[in-house]
Amino acid sequence: MESWKLKLKGNWNEIKGKIKQQYADLTDDDLLYEEGKDEELLGRIQKKVGQSKDKVKEWIESL
Repeated sequence: MESWKLKLKGNWNEIKGKIKQQYADLTDDDLLYEEGKDEELLGRIQKKVGQSKDKVKEWIESL
């Protein structure tokens, strides 16, 4: 499993707070995390922040 997915599963509430601090325009609906829908979450974040999926993955890993 990719490290960004493991990070989401382990520390989602903490990561969600950090994401909202950096990108205040992301809503709770944008950041709705469901088991098995990692790519969907990534797509919503990517669309809102205007970065590539790879950049978003790297950013999540760095949190």
